[in-house]
Amino acid sequence: MGILTDILTERRGHLGLITLNRPAALNALTTQICREMLHALLAWREDPQVHHVAITGAGERGLCAGGDIVAIYRDILNRDGSTEEFWRIEYQLNVLIDEYPKPFVALMDGIVLGGGIGVSAHGSHRIVTETSRCGMPEVEIGFFPDVGGTHLLAQGDKAAGRLAALTGLKFQAADTIALGLADTYVPQENLAQLLTELEAAEVEEVIARYKSEPEPGMLDGQWVEAFAEPSIPGILAALNASDQSQSQIAAKALRAACPSSVRLVDQLLSSAGDDLREDLRREFRAAVNRLDDPDFAEGIRAAVIDKDRNPQWREQVGDLTSAQRTARHFAPLPGAELNFALLEQGIREKSGK
Repeated sequence: MGILTDILTERRGHLGLITLNRPAALNALTTQICREMLHALLAWREDPQVHHVAITGAGERGLCAGGDIVAIYRDILNRDGSTEEFWRIEYQLNVLIDEYPKPFVALMDGIVLGGGIGVSAHGSHRIVTETSRCGMPEVEIGFFPDVGGTHLLAQGDKAAGRLAALTGLKFQAADTIALGLADTYVPQENLAQLLTELEAAEVEEVIARYKSEPEPGMLDGQWVEAFAEPSIPGILAALNASDQSQSQIAAKALRAACPSSVRLVDQLLSSAGDDLREDLRREFRAAVNRLDDPDFAEGIRAAVIDKDRNPQWREQVGDLTSAQRTARHFAPLPGAELNFALLEQGIREKSGK
């Protein structure tokens, strides 16, 4: 059993099980949680008794609502470096999950947002249920889909990925699978038994016993192609011309999103490729530089500090044009760029080199 109460790590037969254990905070991630999870995964990857690992969340509300944005708000005000440290460890954890040599089963039940996507959607076997509400809603708080979010959403259907990233909408099971963030639907009532069977049986045979078909989603209409338009005004015009109800939901979300975040997300999506490490380096640079943009603090303030849900976005910052404001997110971080030292150190320690 792990030493931290906020995360439980245990071996059950051939299963290494991680339980995010902050149900009152919807299992929001902290630096210590990410560090403990990273250490457990590094240990289990070399343990011949552990055939596969799984992650789940304590409580009834969901796997994980993301990072602790109140802590990020405090750091924006005080600039003690804690957020940069959190992202540095969290992003290395995302890579470890993506590159993990053993099956990594993510139970994406209930709410799975932001950083919750980062600790699940990079896994090899991603399971959603009828209660799943998954997404990358960062544009609502003046940020952008990080933790490899722009990488993930750029891998599949471009229009659908852009829709998810630019609107911050939350999706049910079928749409989460369509976006490439999950693979399999399993009814919630079967999850406990699925975990029990993973203690002795192999992943593929267990999942095959319980997988089913989800209810149809909202991403199967022609209206999604509006997000193939090259410009944001073009997207809105195409959505407004559609007579499908989903298009109006998306248009409302896009209009409410932080404009400077939307421009930044579009740039990150267009730059994303097949290399997660490289895309995370780009996201890390953008994230650290975003701490200096007033829209980020304002978005968090409106959402969780004052909770007035009325952010006052800044369309103009100094003498910068919109393009210059976006471009400065990609400015180098001398001596502070993202590296993957914890992963390489852990691999060397476990191999005895």
